[in-house]
Amino acid sequence: MFSRRDTLRTGAAGILALTAGCLEPLTANSAPGIDGPGLQRILDDFAGSAASAVLAEVRDCGQVWRGSSGVSELGSSRPVVAGGRFRAGSITKSFVATVVLQLAGERRLRLDETIEQWLPGVVAEGNRITVHQLLQHTSGVVNYTNTRAFRTLYGTADQVLALRDRTWTPQELLNFTAGEPLLFEPGTSWTYSNTNYILLALLIQRVTGNHYAVEAERRILRRLQLSGTEFPGRRSVIAGPHAHGYLPREVGGQLDAVDITRLNPTVSGASGELISTASDLNRFYRALLTGKLLRPEQQHDLQQLRSTGRNYDYGLGLKSRLVNGLRVWGHDGEIFGYQAATWTTDDGRRQLTVAYSPWGPNDPKPYTERLISAAFPTS
Repeated sequence: MFSRRDTLRTGAAGILALTAGCLEPLTANSAPGIDGPGLQRILDDFAGSAASAVLAEVRDCGQVWRGSSGVSELGSSRPVVAGGRFRAGSITKSFVATVVLQLAGERRLRLDETIEQWLPGVVAEGNRITVHQLLQHTSGVVNYTNTRAFRTLYGTADQVLALRDRTWTPQELLNFTAGEPLLFEPGTSWTYSNTNYILLALLIQRVTGNHYAVEAERRILRRLQLSGTEFPGRRSVIAGPHAHGYLPREVGGQLDAVDITRLNPTVSGASGELISTASDLNRFYRALLTGKLLRPEQQHDLQQLRSTGRNYDYGLGLKSRLVNGLRVWGHDGEIFGYQAATWTTDDGRRQLTVAYSPWGPNDPKPYTERLISAAFPTS
């Protein structure tokens, strides 16, 4: 067993390199912009206090810094691979939204159409809920992972372990919301709901005849050559270098680290099944924010923000916030044993992606906030 204070730490020195793909060339007078040693210190503090493993990639024009800290598996001394793969959770939503917006640009659907027009009878009150409202979480549809029925099944680490190999269909996930009324009149408020993106994946399938993952792979992964990214479906393993993920379980007054790396992610489906790398996510969001994936009308729609009452606003499958007075765009994600966040400036020049396996005596949030602030310093 491991208590929170038993977290092992093995630092991996960050690497700063020049890369291609900068929107504006570096000049002899260009400031380096990336404080690699400072970023590495944050990762080391993070791994020593709130995570068993952490990795990050920061890009600034033609420069890239990669770093990691911690251990790939508790009880071992294997360092974390900075280019390793991880479960990205709700970052999946940006990929789903991109496909929907591409279909809108192709005039194969309209954002003001109701979900009932495409999926009759699939969701209660579907004749009052538009595609746009699903994308922006203004539908009022209950979040299936917040329902009592779901939390009764996934309330403890032992329950998650017992269900780790269970395959869920989209309809079974929607069934968790059966009988639940809308939280508010569609379009009048905002509440984050994973259910919205389960519905959007079914919409993609109805419009194209293909599973949403097939469309996302064709339209995004292959186009951008995101070789480290996949929608695993029922596959429970993470191929290639990766850190393990853990759930806390109290045993004898101490916390036992329960390894949940192997997991059938259909429990999240289109709302959070993605596996990726920091480099791939930076490449995706750079392409998305600089207009490489959407037509101008849909690019405009993507970035029309709705206030959420939190520290971010929400576009269409895309979060936005201010960091040191600078507007950044991206998403964060969480799934059993893993958390990640990715942010990019409007022009795609400056980026951060961080992923980690929460484990330790402290809350991870202050460490991620330190990292975000350091990655996007005041100019």
